[in-house]
Amino acid sequence: MTGHTMIDKGRCLDLGRVESLSKKFLLATACQHIIEFVSLPLMLQAQPVTSFDEPALEPYRTMKWQTDHQRQNIFVAEGEKVVRRLLESDLTVHSLLLPEKWLIEYEPLLARRPETIRAFTAEKPTLEKLTGFSMYQGVLAVATVPEPTPLAQLLTPQKTSLMLLAVDGLSNAENLGGIIRTCAAFGVDALIVGETCCHPYLRRSVRGSMGAIFKLPYILSQNLSATLQELHTAGVHTVAAHPHTNQQYLDRSNLQGPCCIILGSEGEGVSPQILATCRATVAIPMRNEIDSLNVGNAAAVFLYEVYRQRQKISLG
Repeated sequence: MTGHTMIDKGRCLDLGRVESLSKKFLLATACQHIIEFVSLPLMLQAQPVTSFDEPALEPYRTMKWQTDHQRQNIFVAEGEKVVRRLLESDLTVHSLLLPEKWLIEYEPLLARRPETIRAFTAEKPTLEKLTGFSMYQGVLAVATVPEPTPLAQLLTPQKTSLMLLAVDGLSNAENLGGIIRTCAAFGVDALIVGETCCHPYLRRSVRGSMGAIFKLPYILSQNLSATLQELHTAGVHTVAAHPHTNQQYLDRSNLQGPCCIILGSEGEGVSPQILATCRATVAIPMRNEIDSLNVGNAAAVFLYEVYRQRQKISLG
């Protein structure tokens, strides 16, 4: 039979019809792709990376120069979970740089964003060449650093169970990011960053926090000693975490009222000036002649103890 072929026990399949259906299927597939692209939020401007000289890509090209970002009051979020949590937050997002598959994955979140976001798509090798970094997922975003929270906003009569954590001389952004994540996990009300510390919105800090920084208010202190004095005046108990103390150990401390835990630098600990300002110096009890922990681990131990004591009160 001309234009026909025999298949499956004598049933005929019209090859002309197959060709027509095939064309319709290809057209439908193409239309579906267009519909999927068009269905992306109207406030999203998506385009492939065609030139590294595109001005909007500058924050990604300069990821190694954090001072440029600080001057512009922007930060880079890195990683699928971090960018997802950024898109879930109230922070202002300027742009995305990511493989196309992630752009489609983020569509529901992007549909709810109020601002216009530029999305640049490229595969991971191109992203690594542009940024100068090796990446696991190749998902990046640029957003505005939120304003610090005024300390007075936290020192209200209603805050009877205020829990703060202050850092003194902490220069390692990855350690700070881990501490921020711990703060969020144990319900810290705000992070106080001393004048000798790195900024909590540095790229490595944001990445280390796994996006927890987007939910944690922060205070930039220009004089940590003066800030601690202000806390004293407001009735907040200041406790320095320090291994060498004749005062008391953590398991014997009362941390049920408003308090601020102060952590020091990785090498030197809390500075003498800040130690002199704090109302108490408390150590973590340890064995086997170990006298200190990594600052991130110390933060977790202290904050868990505060959380445990307060849970005990709430449970009666």
